[in-house]
Amino acid sequence: MKEILYKLFDYQYLTRDEAKQVLFDIVSGNVPEAQISALLTTFLMRSISVDEILGFRDALLDMRVPIDLSEYRPIDIVGTGGDGKNTFNISTLAAFVIAGAGYPVAKHGNYGATSVSGASNVLELHGAKFTTDADRLKRSIEKCGFVYLHAPFFSPALKAVAGVRKSLGVRNFFNIMGPLVNPTQPPYQVLGVYDLSMMRLFSYIYQESKKNFSIVHSIDGYDEISLTGQFKVVSNRGEQLFVPGDLGLRRVSQAELSGGETPEDAARIFDLVLRCEASEAQMNAVLVNAAFGIRTIEQDKSIDECLDIARDSLYGKKALKTFNQYIELNS
Repeated sequence: MKEILYKLFDYQYLTRDEAKQVLFDIVSGNVPEAQISALLTTFLMRSISVDEILGFRDALLDMRVPIDLSEYRPIDIVGTGGDGKNTFNISTLAAFVIAGAGYPVAKHGNYGATSVSGASNVLELHGAKFTTDADRLKRSIEKCGFVYLHAPFFSPALKAVAGVRKSLGVRNFFNIMGPLVNPTQPPYQVLGVYDLSMMRLFSYIYQESKKNFSIVHSIDGYDEISLTGQFKVVSNRGEQLFVPGDLGLRRVSQAELSGGETPEDAARIFDLVLRCEASEAQMNAVLVNAAFGIRTIEQDKSIDECLDIARDSLYGKKALKTFNQYIELNS
């Protein structure tokens, strides 16, 4: 590991095989936490290469606990995190809106590392129990159209570095890796990224895959569609730049999207959205992210049509019904 660190400190890039071996070494327990912290910090000081990402991904996928949900052709919607905005659980809510609209969802997520509440926090606060049991997972997606895959249960490397990530409290390359290592490898994926260079990087990776994908980024730094200004979407259809008014939605302020000070605060906002008692800004942020998720599947539909489908799911309480069924099945 020392040789790897010296190479990185000398501004050199790792090969795909070297990056893969690094993660195997970390999971083996032979790498001190101080060296893991140094590794994570290095990738904050320079951009990560495609080969490095692919090597880390290869290791995580080789070590993952597999789960086959291919018959359901699910979608995942997730942000890399690390944008420092501390929004409420927008992508998790959008996932339930998508599932409520009838599209199977296999969401891969974790506890919050750089924000107050991650997907695992908010689901656990509602009583969800996480599992790797294939029969229970298949029952969940079969019965309610939604299944949740708690990342540390499926990727031992993520569990091995959880403490270091939490203590650092800043984004790191594991934020980048999470969306690439959903153990189901779903055919559809919406990914939110925190800057344009990350958007380019993931577009190279996704274009080589067989996924239908959408990568979203709000120009003012959100790893989701925030409606706080311009946002960009890169997908199989090309690149588009939007402002909220293009979709008939008003621009919102950063304060309107806050997740609060505690996971309990975020959970209260989560409930308000599902009950359609949240603010217009909160509701619209969820709807627009869900709409681009639906469009990732329904590529022949316009974004306006997909927004209408999302509204029907959320305001018709279909998303709430799906969430309640999920909790009942997974408590």
